Amino acid sequence: MLLGLLGLAAWEWLVLAADLKPYLLPSPTAIGAELVASGRLVLDDTVSTGWNVLVGLVAGAVAGVVVALAAARSRLLDGVVSPLAAAAAVMPIVALAPVLNNMFGSTTEVSRQIIVSVVAFAPVFFNTLKGLRQVRPVHRDLMRAYAASGWQVARTVTLPGAVPYVFTGLRLASAVGVIAAVVAEYFGGRQNGLGSAITSAAAASAYPRAWAYVVGAIVLGLVFYCVTLLLERLVARRMGGAVA
Repeated sequence: MLLGLLGLAAWEWLVLAADLKPYLLPSPTAIGAELVASGRLVLDDTVSTGWNVLVGLVAGAVAGVVVALAAARSRLLDGVVSPLAAAAAVMPIVALAPVLNNMFGSTTEVSRQIIVSVVAFAPVFFNTLKGLRQVRPVHRDLMRAYAASGWQVARTVTLPGAVPYVFTGLRLASAVGVIAAVVAEYFGGRQNGLGSAITSAAAASAYPRAWAYVVGAIVLGLVFYCVTLLLERLVARRMGGAVA
């Protein structure tokens, strides 16, 4: 907290001492004043972007876990899906967003939600797959000695051991999901959300307002990250500390 306050003070001093123009770097006080004046607009656009992140994150995470479960049981499927997931992870949003906007139209949020789900899929998939393969052979042999079924092995050994890896993937996905949603809003579609608001404010030379929307994006990213951490702790407590 103290370090953050010192950083803001240094920022304010730099803007005043160097007489920086707003288009180069607005002062924290100017951004704060704009947050107060346009707080309702910032909140509405943050909620719009947050909804797209939530839908895309849930869809991408569920798909990542399900596909990882299947890939962990089939080397052939793993050999097919892993390269595709790696390709999706490095796919540029600037290329994907216009294509999806043309496919689904500019009056729907589907294209932005798909972009978030594509971005979220890779970290959840790879981390879950890694977790599913961390089971020690002795544990599998013990379950086989008890004549446990495949589902019983997965429920009592494989899935609990993979939970920490799943949440590692979710933490990564929650961060990149917010970035993906904001960037996707730059490229057409409905004029709502933080990305569109930042573009409009900058085009109108309202630079403190643009930075106010940037603050909204930062807060949104922190909210998703903190919620993911909270869920992880709740699951860890429910599982009796099985999640580190």
